[in-house]
Amino acid sequence: MGGKNPGFGVYVHWPFCRRICPYCDFNVHKDTDIDASRWRGALLSELAHYAGELEGRTVTSLYFGGGTPSLIEPETVGEIVQAVARHWPVADDIEITLETNPTSSERRRLRDFKDAGVNRLSVGVQSFDDDALRFLGRDHSAADAIASLEDAINVFERVTFDLIYARPGQSPTDWRDELDRAVRIAGGHLSLYQLTIESGTPFFREGVHPADDDDAADMFETTQEILSAAGMPAYEISNHARPGEESRHNLTCWRGGDYLGIGPGAHGRLTIDGAFYGTHQIHNPDRWLKLAGEHGHGTAKRRLLSAEDRARELVMMGLRLVDGIDIERFGRIAGISFDGTVDPDALARMVDGDLMARTATSVYATAAGRQRLNAVLGMLLS
Repeated sequence: MGGKNPGFGVYVHWPFCRRICPYCDFNVHKDTDIDASRWRGALLSELAHYAGELEGRTVTSLYFGGGTPSLIEPETVGEIVQAVARHWPVADDIEITLETNPTSSERRRLRDFKDAGVNRLSVGVQSFDDDALRFLGRDHSAADAIASLEDAINVFERVTFDLIYARPGQSPTDWRDELDRAVRIAGGHLSLYQLTIESGTPFFREGVHPADDDDAADMFETTQEILSAAGMPAYEISNHARPGEESRHNLTCWRGGDYLGIGPGAHGRLTIDGAFYGTHQIHNPDRWLKLAGEHGHGTAKRRLLSAEDRARELVMMGLRLVDGIDIERFGRIAGISFDGTVDPDALARMVDGDLMARTATSVYATAAGRQRLNAVLGMLLS
């Protein structure tokens, strides 16, 4: 978690895609009959609604996620960027990220998004293998991905992209070859995710299974080896960066900072008048749009989190980071100690088993522990 100020982030969820990938369990919908002006007005209204409760913050990051937010009109992105700056002070080095896909129609808009204020691009490549891209339901080719990354690097100083590994039938050798290619193209950041099959997705209904556990473990270790040698070590389970290129927005979330979520299905974590709340916007885009237009926001839930809830979240998020959890800061934020949150016997066993480590100031999961983090958290927080 580190001792640094985690910052304050704003997340904008755009729930529409041209095609819904069979592995995706995010709040996504087909992009038919979208009234761009009405959506822009609703997003700006929800932003203004929360700004009235969150005065005095300094925004350190703004993240456009989805869905496919590069389908938003650049003018709308620009108006949201400007509105954030009207509502709050913004950091001199504010990070403004927009997710995009490697299609020619989106590539043509890159300079427009930069002119709108975006200064970091996240490209959903997922694979450099055409057969794998077809399996993953993507509508771009490996050649499209490379061309898109080249265009992005020519326009933006900060570019990251995603890859998915541990696919059915993929071998550790296949993944090593793909990683070597990724490193040759990469800028300062890479997100490398193991394929997981989530309930409710087409892959789940079809009975798709990822690579077996042994191969997945080999691929994880290969990832650490190759990216570390390339000067892009892991700073979080699935994220690698050169020094200074870490995602500031995601670090805010993982370090337990406040972040505002607007748009259908967006989540937030907000400190208001000394109390800590979890917010969740209405999931259904049509219902969210209607209520945001009528009432200025589409909040479905606003739940007061107890000190115990807050502490457990800090453990779950902080142990994703290679640096782990700053013990003093944990107690200051949660109001209860780290040792009072976790099972001390389970922690001792995992330290002995080299799954966890502890210093005078911090506690963190080792590489082996991060690889098994769900099991580690289950034992710590049982």
